Amino acid sequence: MSDEPFHILAFSGSLRQHSFNSGLLRAAQQVTPDHVVIEIHHLGDIPLYDADVEAAGVPEPVRAFAEKIRAADAVLIATPEYNYSFPGVLKNAIDWVSRPAVQTPLRRKPVAIMGAAGGQWGTVRAQLHLRQVLASAIEAYTLVKPEVMVPRAGSVFDDHGNLEDDDVRDRVRALVEALVDWARRLEDE
Repeated sequence: MSDEPFHILAFSGSLRQHSFNSGLLRAAQQVTPDHVVIEIHHLGDIPLYDADVEAAGVPEPVRAFAEKIRAADAVLIATPEYNYSFPGVLKNAIDWVSRPAVQTPLRRKPVAIMGAAGGQWGTVRAQLHLRQVLASAIEAYTLVKPEVMVPRAGSVFDDHGNLEDDDVRDRVRALVEALVDWARRLEDE
């Protein structure tokens, strides 16, 4: 094992200041195992995908995001659920870094997904759609279990989007540990 810390790039599909999903990522930072670093990247600077803009030159925020993914050992995504799917801001970021398809930094990258939403189903449908995009179109290695879907998120986060529930915190810890373990096993193959 390398002396370098295991590096996870994390990003949320929500741009809201006190987002529950950004709160999940902060909680993940707090419960990471020793020798693991989680860097949170905000997607707010990534412009809407436009092939004309891409043809003129990939914008710097997109280039920087792709490089951070490429440099990471694994990726952790926290997604809300909007209209039975994952949000446009997340789809937009994935669309940008998926081009050209054979060079996407997400291809064969270990990825874990978690999410929080206000409804009773958490982010079941959003995660299902996101897994389909990552596995089928992107060819990312998406961790199947454990799953972290937080329903009724308003009851487990404070007004600033900070996680207050120890059970959810333990589930986030288990997801991060599983992602690290799985990514290391993939690396050894």
